[in-house]
Amino acid sequence: MASNILINGQPERSVDVTDRGFAYGQGVFETIVLNKSQPIAWSLHMQRLQTGANRLGIPVTPDLIDQLEYDLQQLLALQANIPERQILKVTVTRGSGGRGYAVSGALKPNRVVALNPYPEYPDQPAQNGISVIKCQTRLALSPLLAGIKHLNRLEQVLARAEWDDSSIREGLVQDADGYLAEGTMSNLFWVKNNHLYTPELARCGVAGIVRQRIMSIASDLGLAISLGDFSEAELDLCDELFVCNSVIGIWPVIKIIQLNQTEQKLTIGPVSRLLQQQLAVEGIY
Repeated sequence: MASNILINGQPERSVDVTDRGFAYGQGVFETIVLNKSQPIAWSLHMQRLQTGANRLGIPVTPDLIDQLEYDLQQLLALQANIPERQILKVTVTRGSGGRGYAVSGALKPNRVVALNPYPEYPDQPAQNGISVIKCQTRLALSPLLAGIKHLNRLEQVLARAEWDDSSIREGLVQDADGYLAEGTMSNLFWVKNNHLYTPELARCGVAGIVRQRIMSIASDLGLAISLGDFSEAELDLCDELFVCNSVIGIWPVIKIIQLNQTEQKLTIGPVSRLLQQQLAVEGIY
């Protein structure tokens, strides 16, 4: 069977147990959609990967980015039939070293590229909308790590474990101070009086690539947009609500399930549809 994973350019399926990504979470990753073998928003993903790596003390050179591109081409060359769409996960860690937090300057980053099937959504959540639940798990405030996709996703894992109802597609998470942050796997936007709002994510959360594109598109369209610290009460009065990421694009929210199990129903509005259309024009969604 052809490999769908390369580690440092070689067909492997495991890393050394001394890898600092495994031991301490000292690593970053990107999840990228391939459309007919072409990575969507590759440069934006690589920019965020470099930003995250710099924050975590991982040396990322132009050569490493070139190697990741080459690794992807090698994986694609192993496929007998290239699917219309698939998912590429890129991971870069600080490398393998001895015990302890101190890093030897001699360590070389490890890179992993893996191809996975594109998920199927037979219920068409992008068109029909989704139900979400408000999670009790809160995100710790960590400005140093805010915005980047580091390997420690435990808070998201714990939040996602709060429900097992397959009809609920996402959970909304607050930060430790009680402000809206994001979804367990997505970023969060809402609309009130044709004004777009999203959490600032200066102290926690992941600054998503599609989130970045939505803000740029909204600016180009002349839509007012505000970033800031917002309480959950903002959602009680919103006209539209949607979540987004690089795999799902935009999923409108049609129902919010509260912690006391009461429900708030919403409709899919014109701003959500307009932004979906614009992302489709860009080939992102």
